[in-house]
Amino acid sequence: MTTSTRTPAVHTGEAVIAARPAPTRAAPAPAGAAAARRAQVRAAVADDLLGGMWAAIATVFVLRHSYHQSMAAALSRMSATLISFALCLAYLAFLPFHAWALAVLIGLSVLAATLIGRPEDAITAAITTTVVMVVAQLSPHNAWQQPILRLADTAIGVAVGIAAAWAGLRLTHRPSRAKEPPWQGLRRSLAACLTVRRDRPPGPASV
Repeated sequence: MTTSTRTPAVHTGEAVIAARPAPTRAAPAPAGAAAARRAQVRAAVADDLLGGMWAAIATVFVLRHSYHQSMAAALSRMSATLISFALCLAYLAFLPFHAWALAVLIGLSVLAATLIGRPEDAITAAITTTVVMVVAQLSPHNAWQQPILRLADTAIGVAVGIAAAWAGLRLTHRPSRAKEPPWQGLRRSLAACLTVRRDRPPGPASV
């Protein structure tokens, strides 16, 4: 005769509760990752603000009293920026920011502007180099991109400045002609003709 063992019956509600999987909670993101993400966002916003400011400075620098002066200022701004771009990119592509490097690059910017025959651009080149290197220190991640970004910002600002100077030239010269009545030009032409005839010496008498 065989004996069978029976397991004690479990209440249906208890079985359902026991079989139900325990709820899992999503693990919170590490505090370090959240802080790093916020730092990246702040760096991106700061870089955008710096780029807009740098482009605006270039626009203001280019705007002068005449279109020819604006073109000369645009050439000066771009030449100084290209000097700074070449020196800072060559350094930041291999080495991080150092105070002694900042001093050396400022001196090289002034020397390069003088050697290429544009000593008037030496101060602008030195200022641009200072800004690029300081920003590279504040944003050391991919610091070699800073010269490229500042060159792009300067090109945009210079283009806007030239366009504004050209538009200002057209606006300042056209209104005087547009407001002049059509008969005003005819009267001025007739007055000029009468003046010439009046000042002309009398010719020989006709026979």
